[in-house]
Amino acid sequence: MSIFEPNEGTLVVIPSLSLPQDELRRITGARCYEERLLFLLLTLKRPGVKVVYLTSAPVDPAIVDYYLDFLDDPAEARARLEMISLGDPRLCPLTEKILHGPRTIARIQEALDGTADAWLVPFVVSEAEERLSAALGLPIYGPATALAQLGSKSGARTVAEDAKVPLARGFADLRSLTEVEHAARALAPLSHGGKLMVKLNNSYSGLGNAIVVKDDRPLTACHTSFSAADENWTTFAEKIAERGAVIEEFIDQRPLYSPSALARITPGGAYDVVATHEQVLGGPNGDVYQGCAFPARPEYRAEVGECAERIAGVLADRGVVGLFGMDFFAVKTDGGYRALLCEINLRIGGTTHPFGAALLTTGAVYDPGTGTLMCGDQSKYYVATDNCAAACLRGRAPGEIVARIRAAGLGFDRETRTGNVLHLLGAIPEYGKLGFTSIGNSAEEAAELHRRTLRFLCPTP
Repeated sequence: MSIFEPNEGTLVVIPSLSLPQDELRRITGARCYEERLLFLLLTLKRPGVKVVYLTSAPVDPAIVDYYLDFLDDPAEARARLEMISLGDPRLCPLTEKILHGPRTIARIQEALDGTADAWLVPFVVSEAEERLSAALGLPIYGPATALAQLGSKSGARTVAEDAKVPLARGFADLRSLTEVEHAARALAPLSHGGKLMVKLNNSYSGLGNAIVVKDDRPLTACHTSFSAADENWTTFAEKIAERGAVIEEFIDQRPLYSPSALARITPGGAYDVVATHEQVLGGPNGDVYQGCAFPARPEYRAEVGECAERIAGVLADRGVVGLFGMDFFAVKTDGGYRALLCEINLRIGGTTHPFGAALLTTGAVYDPGTGTLMCGDQSKYYVATDNCAAACLRGRAPGEIVARIRAAGLGFDRETRTGNVLHLLGAIPEYGKLGFTSIGNSAEEAAELHRRTLRFLCPTP
């Protein structure tokens, strides 16, 4: 099964952010991230596909219209779409809200009436998604929670070792600040200037990381930079005890490249790598995800793809199902670039919606030999962001921004199959924030379109 291009059946999309809530609160407009999977409405181009999409708060009808307008017959596709809103904008996981509302479950069951082939498509699988799966009697397109450890920072190191994929030197399965302290003393002499990275086992978008320069003093007295602005060693130590952590040497090579790979494993155990990306990172430590470019650089694209395929093979053998991402460092050596696994994200991630949007709008096919998307003989490239924000956008209606983009010639052109695909449109009125994927026929064309769109939406004084 492919959620990108299903031939028939029903996708019950549950974009619940069932992740550490303390980290989500630091993301502007986090609830609106439930809209990042709206690209799946484009699967309605297949006449045998139906989509049931749930959200905490209603999605502006203009946003739904925007996605359906990519299709040949929007009205016919709309008849196979069921948008269900809980009318509950509180920042807590959508799935938990669904489970506490029997009427919502009844509405989903009603939408599924007569459907022979249906899947639950969650953003991430937690125990809540498994309870919902049982209540609806639907299989989940995602890994069982019994396998969640494989996607933790400690589990990723074990998987990499089994797959014979290189790693930064470090220690895993640390369960207290004392254990982290002992590991830091052992690792610091081997690292550049005593610089180390501590990462919580389960965190989101790099917000569970800390960079520390270890000297002879206790760890808590050493110079430390937390990726989350309001973090300190007291709060971080509590999270280490709760979630566990790893500590690794800090990769200090400059420029430091941070490619990622996207892979899928079918319910039958078949696996493949579907994309590589160049991550765009920001934040105080340069490790918070902000966007991506496709594909990864040619210097190490094949190496990243090969490492990702070996990891996917190990995870398939363990019973993992669904889409997942892998982040790497690309380190230059005398013999070329070497890929070091950074982490595994056993869930739909930040590169999934740009890839899905590009794939479904262009009709391109991923070529594993070159690591590019091919539309006939034409390669496709894109640059994406989740973080286009400007005060001048706040208070605007999503439909107004869509119209302005089209009028400026920055929309998607179905003839050339280039242009922008917008997302996070629901965050515009309150937060002045949106995301977009800029698709071009070359890396340069995609990058230039992205720059022009940023200047258009966020003009500098």
